[in-house]
Parts: sequence; C-alpha cells; structure tokens
Amino acid sequence: MFIDKEFKPLSSEFIKFEQEVKASGKSQKAAFCLERNDELKTRFDFEIFADGVDDERNYRIAERIFKSMLWIAGGYKLYVSAGKYVENRLVDEYRYGGAREFDADFMAGIYEAKFEVVPTEYKKVPKANEKAQKIGGQLKGCRIGFDAGGSDRKVSAVVDGKVIWSDETVWNPKLNSDPKYHFDGIMDSMKRAAEKMPRVDAIGVSSAGVYINNRAMAASLFIKVGKEDFDKHCKDIYLNCAKEFGNVPIVVANDGDVTALAGAMEFGVNNILGIAMGTSEAAGYINSKGRINGWLNELAFVPVDLNDTAMVDEWSGDKGCGVKYFSQDGVIKLAEMNGFKFEDGLSPAEKLKVIQGLLAKDDECAIKIFENIGYYLGYAIAWYSNFYAIDNLMILGRVTSGKASDLIVDNAKKVLKEEYKKLADIKFLFPDEKNKRVGQSIAAASLPNC
Repeated sequence: MFIDKEFKPLSSEFIKFEQEVKASGKSQKAAFCLERNDELKTRFDFEIFADGVDDERNYRIAERIFKSMLWIAGGYKLYVSAGKYVENRLVDEYRYGGAREFDADFMAGIYEAKFEVVPTEYKKVPKANEKAQKIGGQLKGCRIGFDAGGSDRKVSAVVDGKVIWSDETVWNPKLNSDPKYHFDGIMDSMKRAAEKMPRVDAIGVSSAGVYINNRAMAASLFIKVGKEDFDKHCKDIYLNCAKEFGNVPIVVANDGDVTALAGAMEFGVNNILGIAMGTSEAAGYINSKGRINGWLNELAFVPVDLNDTAMVDEWSGDKGCGVKYFSQDGVIKLAEMNGFKFEDGLSPAEKLKVIQGLLAKDDECAIKIFENIGYYLGYAIAWYSNFYAIDNLMILGRVTSGKASDLIVDNAKKVLKEEYKKLADIKFLFPDEKNKRVGQSIAAASLPNC
C-alpha cells in the first residue's frame, strides 16, 4: 500500500497513546495554553501517563502536539501543565540554543516578544481566549483586490462585486533586496486598478506570509531584504500604500486564508480548510461563522509523521512535517523511494513536471506516487481535525494538477472511511480555473468590512 513503508501517522499514534493511557489506570491531566497577540489564547487539553510511568513517551506525543499548536495558531508564550519531565524538556528545547531554536526564534520575531515556556499547575493554566475576525463578503463600492505572488502580482478593480478590470505583472520580489522595488511594484499595480474606477473605497490584499494587524511580520516575498530595511520599510508596506490613496481602509490577509475565503464564497460553505500543494504546503481556514481565527495556519511546519527517520525540512531542521509530504518535495521523495531516477541537474519544479508527464500517460510509478500522497493526506486530515472543525476540504496547487487530484482525493477518502469514520463525511471541493483567479481577486477585494 505504501511506498513510504516507514510512515508512522501522528494521528494514529496519538489515538493509540490515548487508548494506552486510559487503559493504564495511571494517568494525569495535561494542558497547553498558547498566548499570542492581543492576549488571545488557544488551549489544548489531553491526558498523559502519570509522572514516572513513561516520561519519554509522554514527551514524544506532547511535544508534537505543542509543535502543531505553535504553527497552526501561533504564539510566543506557552503555559504548560504536563508533568515535570515534559515541562522541563519543553523549556530546554524551545529556547535559543535548544533543539527547537528555529521555532522559538521565529515566533519571537513575528510577535515582537520574548518566546517562553511557563510551567504551571493544571488549575492555573489560562482558559482559551479566541476572537475570530470577520473578513470578506463586503463587495459594495469601488475596491482594489491585490494578490502578491512570488512570481507575479495580480490586481483587480472590483465595483459592487464585479471585476471590471484585472491584470497580472511578472516580478521577482524574492530576488530583490531593495524595498523600493517592492513598494513601487505594488503601487504600480494598485494605481492602474484605481485608474479604472471613479474612486477607491477600500483595498484588500492577499499575500504570502504572516500578517498581524495588517503588518508584515514574516514574508518570503521580502526574503532578500535585510532586517533593518525590512523593519523600516516592509513591515508597514501595505499600510503605506493605503496612505497614497488617502488612508482608505485596508485589510491584509495571508493568501491561504484568502483562498479559503474564496472557496467559502464560491461554494457557500463554512468550516472549510484549504490546502495548496506546490513549492510548499500552504493553508487557510474559515470557521463555522465564516470568519478567520487569526491563526497562522502554517501547516508546512506541522508534523504529520512520527517516524524518527522521516525526511528533514532544511529550513526548520525538524522531521516529519507537512512540507515534505504535500509539496513537490513530497512527490520527488516518493519517486526516489520507489526507485525512480531523475536526470542530473533538474530543479524540483522540473522533477515534478517529469512525474506529472508520466502520470498523464498512466505510468504505474506515477500513479503510486499520487495515491501515496492521498494516503498521507487522509492521515494528516485526521491530525488536523484535532485543531480545526473540518466539514469541507479544498485542495489545489501544482501537485494536484490533472489526474493527480482524483488519485489524491480518492485515497484520502479511503483512509478516512476505513480508519476515521467520524471524518468520512468531509466534502472535498475543487475551485474551477476561472474562480481560482477571479475568485481570489474578489475575495481579496472583499476583505475590508466597510
């Protein structure tokens, strides 16, 4: 069934852990509460073995839960009650110089606050404090919808919900260190959209990265910009653009959330998780009330595999995380595991095209690869469901092109039906090609609630 014979689904391992803890008769309550901006908090309660029964197993599961919370919800301060062994190891590993230094440093940067793990008694772990944000669905007036991509920037002039003009411009933000290049490019697109309308009432922006209060806290678009220039010119780049139009209302959202919003608007549904499989794994989520949670939704860094020999992500230094399962890297990994030999010198994108070309010819190896991505996805959905209420799942991205989408979805459904019956009714949605472009523009333009 599996090409990746060492795959150890975290979702299955967690269920097994819970069952064994319950059967042992030697358990204790555990809780994580993760605080982020504006004193918002996300909490996760579970049970672990009592201290001294199996401390290492407790840590193995607890740390993966925390790692998942960290990249799904985001935060800079963890209140933890999970026994001394787990608490002390989390303190030691999630710090500067610790095994999870990358995670701690990244979060400290985007929240502009010291990252810390705070052990406490179970009864003193703070309660959740969530505040979902209402975005999108407002289409009255003259609006600019802007989508900042890594290879092109898209802009639309939207009047009362209709796209009257749109344009795509090739650019290279990831190769440019001059923040003026970025500002001028964004303004060029926005001004041309503004010229097509009698006025500008609001601006909505869809952009890859982490945005808090419309500020860019981390974004691959500005990867070549030095820290000093980033802090001075890029963090408020979209707010500064809005000033050029008389400080009109502007809302900046992660492109994953905007994609999920576009799906919610297109299909008329909520509780929708959107996953894009391309260079990496991107995601967005719209909750039961049609709002975003204000979470990071960075599923690329969320673990899905508990196998100790799983592939390591070069950036974070962690293993078993989504980026190596739901991206072009995942396709390449499975191809090589199955004995496929690529020509020397091919880029990852070119390798993906090779496998997709074989799939178009119904090559058995290629079929197996995308079937296995479907298996991966089924188990990953089960893990993600511990943090999201998922009624609808929208998948898109280059990895899902052509015949791949059916293979991925059919096998994900098979996993859910056979092993996670409570999740078997999740609906899989596919935006059509027109709505992938126009729908994203409309969704971005609809972000400001005015």
